[in-house]
Amino acid sequence: MKKLVAFTAILSLFISCGKGDRGELVGVKGRKWNPEKPYGMTLVPGGAFIMGKSDDDLANIQDAPTKTVTVRSFYMDETEITNSEYRQFVEWVKDSIIRTRLAILADEVGQTSTDGGGKNAGSIGDYAFADANVEEMSPYDKYMYENYYSVGTDDDMYAGRKLKSGKDKPKLILDPQKYPDEYYVEVMDSMYLPESESYNGLKTVDVSKLMFKFKEVDWNKAVKKKGRKGLYEENPPIEIYPDTTAWIKDFAYSYNEPMHNDYFWHQAFADYPVVGVNWNQAKAFCAWRTMYKNGFIKKQKGRDQINSFRLPTEAEWEYAARGGIESGKFPWGGPYAKNDRGCFMANFKPNRGDYAADGALYTVEAKSYEPNDFNLYNMAGNVAEWTQSAYDPTAYEFVSTMNPNVPDSKNQRKVVRGGSWKDVGYFLQVSTRDFEYADSARSYIGFRTVQDYMGTAATGARPK
Repeated sequence: MKKLVAFTAILSLFISCGKGDRGELVGVKGRKWNPEKPYGMTLVPGGAFIMGKSDDDLANIQDAPTKTVTVRSFYMDETEITNSEYRQFVEWVKDSIIRTRLAILADEVGQTSTDGGGKNAGSIGDYAFADANVEEMSPYDKYMYENYYSVGTDDDMYAGRKLKSGKDKPKLILDPQKYPDEYYVEVMDSMYLPESESYNGLKTVDVSKLMFKFKEVDWNKAVKKKGRKGLYEENPPIEIYPDTTAWIKDFAYSYNEPMHNDYFWHQAFADYPVVGVNWNQAKAFCAWRTMYKNGFIKKQKGRDQINSFRLPTEAEWEYAARGGIESGKFPWGGPYAKNDRGCFMANFKPNRGDYAADGALYTVEAKSYEPNDFNLYNMAGNVAEWTQSAYDPTAYEFVSTMNPNVPDSKNQRKVVRGGSWKDVGYFLQVSTRDFEYADSARSYIGFRTVQDYMGTAATGARPK
């Protein structure tokens, strides 16, 4: 009886806590949410389309029979990811690694930053971990430090330790003559190649040190297991710098050294699509872009975090490339690769190998030629593009008719779409399927990212 009275009292307490809902089921009050179009992206309204070859399969590969499928709405980059955009990723990783190494060394030598004028002012101590002064922490941060961060993990004893941010974040000193102390010199020296290995006498970053680590969930595996243990799979650190040697390795007995030397880092190519990036590196970029945006949102109040940036599925890519044109051969419809003025509509290899006939020898700027009806540039030619899907020649026979995809993580053959500057017209067709191995980097393969649209209203066939 006492238990019943206690339960009734607790229940009465909850009933009395309603705020003007008169006991009605009104739902949890939340913030008003409005969709936000990501910078540089365009909305591709979901809908149905006929995926696959609508014309003769000249290569007789027979891996793309026609199939009506439906895809949900999503945002997609208007252009391929450019060298400038990918360099932002590389610079962020380099900056983070340097700051982490400075913080670790400061911890090892027992230096912490002071509020100015102290014995460690202007030293490596300025870059110490934000939690170096335990007594100044909030109760939450102190608890997390004492129970988690201070003990680290088996793989990383500094896991969870926070670097300084915001107004407390000191600028990195890049001029060697202004390095504050010998510890700072030691860290910076560890990031560069020795002078004997530097190109043209330039101080060169050791790109093998630029590693990025991220976690992801294999949802197809997760739904088959019970509980949340082991839900997140941590990928091994990925070397994220593009393989610039692809320009030489892809074309034996040719002179492409200028592209190897200058294409990725020189400002002249800033707005050209990044190449030499394998499938795993493209996924790492997506993970970083999500984290980077959410890191900014986290500092603001009243905003929900965004969902993940990712590579498009094969079906999403084809749907977007078609631009709403049913059964078209190319993103502009077709059936020809020239417009009514006799100008080529894309950057590829026409006329039996005349690379320059279309106005470009290699790649062109990402916003070249006319966009399709979804305002997407170079969905045919320029560089071929990685997709999220694994390649299976019989995939169209068994994939779902709703948001079809082949998420086989064990299959290292990943679908590549769109054709490139070095391909003939057949590969520019929106229905042509091709593949490359996930760990391969090519001078003619790049990528663009997508983000799911939150909600279902933005569909191409939505009733008025």
